[in-house]
Amino acid sequence: MNKVREVEVVVIGAGQAGLAAAYHLRRTGFEPDRDTVVLDHSPGPGGAWQFRWPSLTFGKVHGMHALPGMELTGADPARPSAEVVREYFDRYERTFDLRVRRPVAVRAVREGTGGRLLVETSDGTWSTRALINATGTWDRPFWPRYPGQETFRGRQLHTAQYTGPEEFAGQRVVVVGGGASGTQHLLELAPYAATTTWVTRRPPVFREGPFDQDAGRAAVALVEERVRQGLPPRSVVSVTGLPLNDAIRQGLADGVLDRQPMFDRITPEGVEWLGEGRRVAADVILWATGFRAALDHLAPLRLREAGGGIRVEGTRAVADARIHLVGYGPSASTIGANRAGRAAVRDIRRLLAQEAIAA
Repeated sequence: MNKVREVEVVVIGAGQAGLAAAYHLRRTGFEPDRDTVVLDHSPGPGGAWQFRWPSLTFGKVHGMHALPGMELTGADPARPSAEVVREYFDRYERTFDLRVRRPVAVRAVREGTGGRLLVETSDGTWSTRALINATGTWDRPFWPRYPGQETFRGRQLHTAQYTGPEEFAGQRVVVVGGGASGTQHLLELAPYAATTTWVTRRPPVFREGPFDQDAGRAAVALVEERVRQGLPPRSVVSVTGLPLNDAIRQGLADGVLDRQPMFDRITPEGVEWLGEGRRVAADVILWATGFRAALDHLAPLRLREAGGGIRVEGTRAVADARIHLVGYGPSASTIGANRAGRAAVRDIRRLLAQEAIAA
């Protein structure tokens, strides 16, 4: 595999954002395997959805938006979302002949010669004029550090390792995190666990009423401003709040969603609030603390700003017009990923046309 293969555009990742980009490339005349290649490290179709826990049924999913050109219809809300989305993505790839290569791990993206980029992978190297990065966040779970964490005698796991509530039967569980995953875990665990304790750094914000387009645009604008400044993106959910649905209302009424402030340290037997002199015994600490963007393979290009993020205008990396980040920051939602894929392809077509004229 020493031969370097040349294409016009490499897409890294075949989740919602990557497939949307691949669709728009195909639709505007880029031929898979000749002009473009889509590389995905996962074993099969489905993006990060294929790794979600079985009890996360499709009916519990918030705002799953269809991919461009093919609606997702007739899905049974009682089926695991991993199965529904895996089948949908598989059908989508085959319908539009996107020819995703998997499993292919991208190890590094480097500067090549003649203004091209070199994409080094487990399946050889590609040389490309432009890159669409759609690697998401699932591969980088965020684990906060707290004093005494290494002394805990029980089990610690992250949302990325969660497989369902049954394994916590009879155990005392501390759930850390104020996002959608944290509340979903608590509501699932309550009938099984001996006790649950919910802790968050900030008081959770529950959103009443419909989330209209104006509210959505305002939330996205806040996230977008961070990436424009070169700061690490926050999730769109962090600025929208949690929807106050029937399940959340019941959890609040039952005391399952009784939020406690963040503990000060972890002990061998549980967690402790030093100022209050209070302790909670635990067998398990479940970190529902989110994810960070999986961008380590772009490190050789030195795109990160002093603030720790990559400055992005629209989807384009400000430091390098050849590189577009989709599903990053403001486009991390499923509908945002669709729009970002279309926008990235439009900008790349313009860039390649300008290069052709200059040549």
